[in-house]
Amino acid sequence: MMLKSKMLLLTACLAGWTVQADDQWDISKLDLSKLPPAADKTGVTYAKDIRPLFEASCFHCHGGQQQKGSLRLDRLESVLKGGEDGKVVAAGDSKHSLLVAAAAQLNSDIAMPPKHGPGGPHGPGDEHPPGGPGGPGGFGGPGGPGGFGPPAKAFTTEQVGLLRTWIDQGAN
Repeated sequence: MMLKSKMLLLTACLAGWTVQADDQWDISKLDLSKLPPAADKTGVTYAKDIRPLFEASCFHCHGGQQQKGSLRLDRLESVLKGGEDGKVVAAGDSKHSLLVAAAAQLNSDIAMPPKHGPGGPHGPGDEHPPGGPGGPGGFGGPGGPGGFGPPAKAFTTEQVGLLRTWIDQGAN
């Protein structure tokens, strides 16, 4: 097991999370009733509807230039493959997709983009210190290398609903 995976496992245990044998986070421990409902839209596709959301919020850390946790979100095939800690999309089941729980920010350990306290990234109240894992897949902080730079744009309730619809419709 790689050092990073061991650190994630230790962090998960200290935080009271259950980690499955394949190092995936057990999202069943989250209050999934807090997820926004799926959007009432048909024909949602990655290229037309989801990629633009990821571009605004995710590509800096999970795009063509950088893939924290080996998770790349700028190509459909890569999204469906997942990262070093497993799949983040359960096609047909958005409620149990880690990507949805992260985008909905149900828990600060998996929130994407990460939540930060007053003072900005790594300032007072920051929940993810520099070099920390920042959640499954080693998602780290927003902005430039080391978590500096402008913060990533958080997903709105409507955007999380659209993400749910895309996954529930088969994630294509």
